Amino acid sequence: MPLDDRILIGAHTSTAGGLHKALLEGKEIGATTIQFFTSNQKQWKGRELTAEILHDWKKAREETNIRKIMSHDSYLINLGGPREDIIEKSRHTFGKEIERCLALEVDYLNFHPGAALDGSVEGCLDRIVESLLLCESLLEGKSLRLLLETTAGQGTSVGHKFEHLSYIIEKVKHRVPIGVCIDTCHIFVAGYDIRTADAWENTLQEFEKVIGLQHLYAFHLNDSLKDLGSRVDRHQPLNEGKIGTDCFRFLMNDSRTKYLPKYLETPLKERWKDEIQQLKEMVKTD
Repeated sequence: MPLDDRILIGAHTSTAGGLHKALLEGKEIGATTIQFFTSNQKQWKGRELTAEILHDWKKAREETNIRKIMSHDSYLINLGGPREDIIEKSRHTFGKEIERCLALEVDYLNFHPGAALDGSVEGCLDRIVESLLLCESLLEGKSLRLLLETTAGQGTSVGHKFEHLSYIIEKVKHRVPIGVCIDTCHIFVAGYDIRTADAWENTLQEFEKVIGLQHLYAFHLNDSLKDLGSRVDRHQPLNEGKIGTDCFRFLMNDSRTKYLPKYLETPLKERWKDEIQQLKEMVKTD
């Protein structure tokens, strides 16, 4: 029996040789969705999208039928930092990220909420809210949705508690299209157990209570080198870490998560084709 075409599984594919190459790599590894960078993730200056780039992207998208495409923003961006010069650069660069996503007709822009650095968590969250509200006019009437990524809680980063994400969402949801992408490694090391179906049930109930499942749009699928609550972000290949197979089997079958797009960020890209196949094989057919 063919796999239900509503099930979307992919990986963070490479744009080496052109943005459209990320779509082509996705097709090669059996993906039905992808995540990618619209520009160099380690530089402030962003890629300019030429007519040729946009043409190649559109052509590859039609050829591959890749759906629910997600961009990941630059690692340099900190929308909640206390330093005025960095937050201004972050806001400008984030706006350019949005513009590229709109030009490419991407569905989601995933981003790390921010880091407090030497400021307070509360101040960081408020600056993130302020940063996102500055994007309101860019996003008005558009289909692009911004997704807050759950974080591991390393250093001074915020977003490792559901309460952090809820605070941001409640402040912006009526003005900016917003949602959450759960990274399995991150929430696990942040202290949310997801190793079994029962553990996932408890975590999803907590998510529903604090944030609301209507705000959950996507997953990053990663096993974890480090243990529950360690707050150390080290991705492992699927089923080779502290989380284990039952977690991913649950996500591929539970009605609340089955049809949400899922993107591998596991460290060995040569295994992505096999990992995608493993995930497909976990899906129970009626």
